[in-house]
Amino acid sequence: MKQRNNLFIALEGIDGSGKSTQTKLLTDQLTRQGHKVYSTFEPTNNYIGKLIRDILKGNTKADYRIIAGLFVADRLDHLLNEEYGIVKKLEEGFTVIMDRYYFSSYAYQGAHMDIDWVIQANAMSANILRPDVNIFIDVSPEISMQRLHANRDTIELFETLDNLKLVRSKYLEAFEKLKAVEQICTIDGDRTPELIAGDIWQKVASMLT
Repeated sequence: MKQRNNLFIALEGIDGSGKSTQTKLLTDQLTRQGHKVYSTFEPTNNYIGKLIRDILKGNTKADYRIIAGLFVADRLDHLLNEEYGIVKKLEEGFTVIMDRYYFSSYAYQGAHMDIDWVIQANAMSANILRPDVNIFIDVSPEISMQRLHANRDTIELFETLDNLKLVRSKYLEAFEKLKAVEQICTIDGDRTPELIAGDIWQKVASMLT
């Protein structure tokens, strides 16, 4: 049972679901309500996170198992770093909003290797800090691809229609596996950003009261 009033919120979804937009909108809304908010994302912009981004952009080659391991390392640093770690931010009273957390690993790496291995590899992160809520913005892969092509100059390693369909199915598989220990809230992501933001705020506001 958490002993704090501030929340740890993870936003999840396939590429093109609008997580980054919703992270900003939720940050702004909470800030207007007087909350101290720290918003962040994975992979991080730190050393290991930058290496992951290089791989995803196709600049560096790596086996999927290596990518999964790098995410584990990046995530633990993100949690435990004495300077910018999420655990520290929560202790300081910030509400933390994460654009991707370990469910992204379960879905994206689990699409290419044993999902149970990925879950087990991230068990230390989950034991250190589970989100108060995982908000899954559920967008259809076809709409996701339309958004990516409209908004991006380059498409990354995982961003194909077939892969996004597979990743979405792995998200749902992971949610089913872990529903007993995780708080999961699914939001219809095929709608306008304003409608999505309204539903997200309704969920978060209910947890603040």
